[in-house]
Amino acid sequence: MSRLAQSTPLRLALGLVLLFSVVSLLSLAASYIVTQRSFEQTIRDDLRQDMTGFRAAPSGAALAQLVEAEAAETDPNRLVLSYYAANRQHYGNAFIARDDEGYHIVSLGADRAGLPGRYLALTTQLYGGQLTIARSRAEIDALRGVFLNILALSLLPTVLIAISGGLYFARRSARQVAVIGRDLDRLTSGTLSARIGDTPGWGADLAQIARKIDQMARAQEASVETLRQVSSDIAHDLKTPIQRVALHLDDLANRHAVDAQGQDKVAEARAELDRIVAVFHALLQIAQVESGTPKSRFVPVDLRDLCRTFHEVYEPAAVESGHRLRLDLPEKGDAIAVPGDRSLLGQVLANLIENALRHTPPGTVITVGASGGAHPRLWVADTGPGIPEAERGLVLQRLYRLDHSRTTPGSGLGLSLVEVVASVHDATLTLEDNAPGLKVSLRF
Repeated sequence: MSRLAQSTPLRLALGLVLLFSVVSLLSLAASYIVTQRSFEQTIRDDLRQDMTGFRAAPSGAALAQLVEAEAAETDPNRLVLSYYAANRQHYGNAFIARDDEGYHIVSLGADRAGLPGRYLALTTQLYGGQLTIARSRAEIDALRGVFLNILALSLLPTVLIAISGGLYFARRSARQVAVIGRDLDRLTSGTLSARIGDTPGWGADLAQIARKIDQMARAQEASVETLRQVSSDIAHDLKTPIQRVALHLDDLANRHAVDAQGQDKVAEARAELDRIVAVFHALLQIAQVESGTPKSRFVPVDLRDLCRTFHEVYEPAAVESGHRLRLDLPEKGDAIAVPGDRSLLGQVLANLIENALRHTPPGTVITVGASGGAHPRLWVADTGPGIPEAERGLVLQRLYRLDHSRTTPGSGLGLSLVEVVASVHDATLTLEDNAPGLKVSLRF
């Protein structure tokens, strides 16, 4: 229901209901005001006509008799006739009283009870006396209730029908959007063969979106397949020449008389060749991760166990290079599990630990850690020279290297691969100051 309440069809229905309600209220209010004024004008015309008839009386006595005759046949709740003659006598079916609260119409009965309701009155002086004629506003007052009933009977069913229709179309639209969402989830998880297919009964707009998504999926599948083929061709075409170059270097060093300077050049050529191979394999690995379907292989991975494994693997290398490799894990608790590819997350730890060993001086403390909670984290921190804040975004670019690290081995692709793996796992990669040093963490 919360999703339906935020859906476009229901919001459109509610918007139209609100617009219709405002227009209906304004229309009925205008009709009520016009009708009310028309009724009031009719009553005032009747009062003036009544007054004209009484003015035709030839004398005060005749007027008193005429008022008495009319009052005897008139209900004071509808029409009040009151004449105070010059001799201080009162004639009529009620009289007008006044107090601090205003004017009141009082019955001539023994209880002298006030008549309920409101009246429109007309008063004049005739033959030394005062004649008052008042007509009840009951019809005008009842008009408000009539219009309220009209409003309720016309607006309430319309609102209920519109909201019901909006809910129906919202649920229908939500089912279609859910189909599109599931297909997009499959595509983003690496199932590039996912298709929405035919959409009978769908609206033209959502059906067009579905066709565009299928078109995009076909193009993406073809592009990925082409990239895979190109990568495979490159790997196959370069593998043999690189191996031949390595063999020629070995043959040159072992079978031919090469002086010390020549041996150094051969060693430099071998090192450069190794670097070429490393760069090539790193680029190929990044391409495979980006174009592959790793999410289809996701299983729960225990970050705690992963950290222990790579701490054990790299601890001898750290001791040999004069570094200290520490492990920072919660002392108690269950496994810190995240859905992922264990080999790719292991590659992240391997790249980060190797970067720290390669680019920090001996004596540096390197920490491998993980933490649980709603958003598990995996990190590698060191107490080395760190990375300036202005360059932390640049080091994620492929083949970018800091000035002070250009003399150390490496391809400049380690952090690029870490970023790609983090993106595949929907994790946030951050590089922050470890005070001193650098801390690289993935927040799942």
